[in-house]
Amino acid sequence: MIKILAFLLLTFTAYCESKPNVLLIAVDDLNSWIGCLDGHPDTKTPNIDRLAKSGMLFTNAHCQGTMCNPSRISIMWGKRPSSTGFYSNHYPVHKVSKFLKKNTSLVKYFQNNGYTTMTSGKVYHSSWIPQNEFDIVGPRPRQWQKGLDKAVNKKPKQYHATWDFGPQKYPEEKFIDYKVASWGVDQLAKSYEKPFFCALGFYRPHVPFFPPERVFNKFKNVKLPTVKENDWQDIPRAAKGITLNNKKIPTHEWMNQDGRWQKAVQSYLACVNWVDSQIGRVLDALEKSPNGKNTIVIFYSDHGYHLGEKQRWSKFSLWENTTRVPFIIKVPGSLKGKCSKAVELLSIFPTLIELCGLPSNNAAEGKSIAPLLKNPQADWPYAAISTLGQNNHAICDERWRYIRYADGSEELYDHKNDASEWHNLLYKEKHAKHFKTIKKLRNFLPKINRMQVTEVEK
Repeated sequence: MIKILAFLLLTFTAYCESKPNVLLIAVDDLNSWIGCLDGHPDTKTPNIDRLAKSGMLFTNAHCQGTMCNPSRISIMWGKRPSSTGFYSNHYPVHKVSKFLKKNTSLVKYFQNNGYTTMTSGKVYHSSWIPQNEFDIVGPRPRQWQKGLDKAVNKKPKQYHATWDFGPQKYPEEKFIDYKVASWGVDQLAKSYEKPFFCALGFYRPHVPFFPPERVFNKFKNVKLPTVKENDWQDIPRAAKGITLNNKKIPTHEWMNQDGRWQKAVQSYLACVNWVDSQIGRVLDALEKSPNGKNTIVIFYSDHGYHLGEKQRWSKFSLWENTTRVPFIIKVPGSLKGKCSKAVELLSIFPTLIELCGLPSNNAAEGKSIAPLLKNPQADWPYAAISTLGQNNHAICDERWRYIRYADGSEELYDHKNDASEWHNLLYKEKHAKHFKTIKKLRNFLPKINRMQVTEVEK
């Protein structure tokens, strides 16, 4: 019996040693304003850019839910919002016990397959984490956010409900993301008996846009997004209904007064630069650690963000600025480059399973993008699907964005000729002109569209 146990232990040890580690880096509300995506001429993201150069940068990646909770549930459980019914931030997953009991998360799956799991920061929505999923838990944002964001010489002017922006004067080591990065640096310096799955969630550039004063002062006279004055004339009423119904978000007219737009963009870029520096600290620690040569790094944002484009602010839309996200995968010894195929954050779950040699999980709905890591020009007969509420979806491929709303109204944009999405081709033109394109993209619309989860399921 002792010999059998010893053999099983040796077998399990060998199995664990053959598996790569995983470092998951999530950023909140980061759009394409990073250097490697040429998203803004004034941005400064040297650390994210070097990660992109050392791995595969997906330049046409999209989130599945265009706000925090739906997106993060989709990523961590490998299911579309239309399959789970989680479309909103108002009904966090931890209140729905039936979903937790019936579905295994990405983290739990790795834990069940012999990984040491650890986390700090915002990986799931808010500061919540599922019970018993992580072996090691570090600091999380809400534990200190309220007090320190106001710990300045004078309380910042509250511009609009939860919105605020501007430089902060308290010590940089007390900022949320500094603490998350420091915890990550400490964990990566250690040796582990089993492979690890480490998930770090960085809070900025989420509102309030509060960067350290030193970082804020690096950005002067920043360029503002170009806005078309009559951009809304060809947009369906349904689009206006779902994008303008959040009263906590300031209007573009209000943001365009008293220099607010300029200061908000400056603050956002400073927050991006600040979080880039913290990510750089983590990447440096990984490279110096004993785990550097055997760790897969996945970097992503939960969704994009509008800072005046289409006369909008925040997320909560089905247009490019909200659905498109930074997405980088670095696999040690693998191909480096760029891929323009339309891919989804939903693919993180099945891709990691394949890369780490774990048993397949048929419950995950996404497609593994491991083939694109080997050949970014490989055949990819899929599209990226983003959802905002029941039966409202955007479908993207390498050229087109097709949006269909619950009432049947539609939008179609040709990114080859209209990257800013200023001309809805289905507004006045006959459908016949784009019939083949629409038919192809409609085939990707989800067949299941569950009702919104609104109460605790027992």
